[in-house]
Amino acid sequence: MTSRWLFVLRQIMRRVWFRATLFSLLAVATALVAIVVSPYIPSDLPTKIGSDAVDHILGIIASSMLTVTTFSLSTMVSAYSAATSNVTPRATKLVIQDTTTHNVLSTFIGSFLFSLVGIIALSTGLYGDRGRVVLFAVTILVIIAIIATLLRWIDHLSELGRVTQTTQRVEVAATEAMRARRKNPYMGGHILLDPKRDVPGTAVPITSPEIGYLQHIDTGALSAIATEGSGRIYVLAIPGDLVDPTDPIAFADAVAGDDVEERILSCFSISDTRSYEQDPRFGASVLTEIASRALSPGINDPGTAIDVIGRAVRLLAIWGEPLDHRPEVEHSNLFVRPIAVDDLFDDLFMPIARDGASTVEIGVRLQKAFRTLSRFGRDGYAQNARRHSQEALERAEAALAIEADKLRLRRLASEVL
Repeated sequence: MTSRWLFVLRQIMRRVWFRATLFSLLAVATALVAIVVSPYIPSDLPTKIGSDAVDHILGIIASSMLTVTTFSLSTMVSAYSAATSNVTPRATKLVIQDTTTHNVLSTFIGSFLFSLVGIIALSTGLYGDRGRVVLFAVTILVIIAIIATLLRWIDHLSELGRVTQTTQRVEVAATEAMRARRKNPYMGGHILLDPKRDVPGTAVPITSPEIGYLQHIDTGALSAIATEGSGRIYVLAIPGDLVDPTDPIAFADAVAGDDVEERILSCFSISDTRSYEQDPRFGASVLTEIASRALSPGINDPGTAIDVIGRAVRLLAIWGEPLDHRPEVEHSNLFVRPIAVDDLFDDLFMPIARDGASTVEIGVRLQKAFRTLSRFGRDGYAQNARRHSQEALERAEAALAIEADKLRLRRLASEVL
């Protein structure tokens, strides 16, 4: 789905406060439900269960959950700092969106509010004896949920913010975007290979009044505008591009109607940073940043860079998967510029080859990756693999001091067909 409202809704749902708010409202409603259910409880049941203990239990939950929530928040902030310093700041966004962390914090905050509301209601006498029974039963369920959450949180803390786990998150995000874009390479429209040749001279340029990264395009809304105006829209800027008022992001050809330019611009979501969702190249770039930081003299971790090279090959293997059918054209009056295979290769391998030129194991792993990619038989893969293989070899020969290392890389480079 390319709807802008769904895109905005997904961004909101990934915020920590959203899930915490839902859990808090549920906790308050759960604490008050005993007032509604109490008339249906048998009058002799409170004496059998001994529900008077609920006051002390709720007091323990309230005090302990406040402490645990504070500790969890400090741990979460430490994990964000670790991801920023050890991985890359661009990966911190994925760590912040971790659903397990959101669920844990939401459960702790919700439990605290549940106990707090329960204590207040008990002190005002709203429950009565039969209401205490319901509150006691719900409290037992809350305690079980807290214990399960604590056990899950303990296991999750061992990985939160770690380099390998964060790298895995980046690969998953890039893979999802890569698969979605591979199945729908032109976002539901026709391919726009050469804007200078394919865009009519009568088309009106649409420029962005602000400078920023294009995060999302609502192609469905663009198609509706073109259909309503009996014209065509040519999309030049795709998610991940840096747009500015000097270059058009789209062209409108014979699109009639009022405020056409403003309506078209409203279909483009522009922000200060890039987004993973519709931008496979962003995930690829972040992976490369992780490798480049690992190869810096201060960290000196070639193992992480080698791991990233393997993940890069997996990403390109996804992009090179054959399609079962031709991409479906949902919007016949929309033309979209595709992602170039050359750009994907540049995003994934150029920085690693530059920063790892003096490390022979990085050069060996790169040449093996290029050899694998050259054998995929996909359009542009062999050509790009050979190009990057030669560039990486030139960089390595300029940086390596031992002739044996150079000969090893030359031999591997000769196998890149």
